[in-house]
Amino acid sequence: MKRLTFAFVIISMIAMSGCSGMTRTQQTTLSGGAIGAGAGAALGAIVGRSPVTGAIVGGTAGAITGYFIGEQHKRPSSK
Repeated sequence: MKRLTFAFVIISMIAMSGCSGMTRTQQTTLSGGAIGAGAGAALGAIVGRSPVTGAIVGGTAGAITGYFIGEQHKRPSSK
């Protein structure tokens, strides 16, 4: 489990280092996916289920949420 966690941290750091040329929506989608995958893997391990399944489900949910948050910032606010 320690190897998997270490590998995830390294891959996340490499992926996040390439965010400079991305749009805000792309950044929030990637960040949401990474945070969701980490949280899902941790939750899956804590409850005694598969951390891989938790990472897949959490990453998907996080990426979708991040996308909608990024798209929300594009819309002009109506006051």
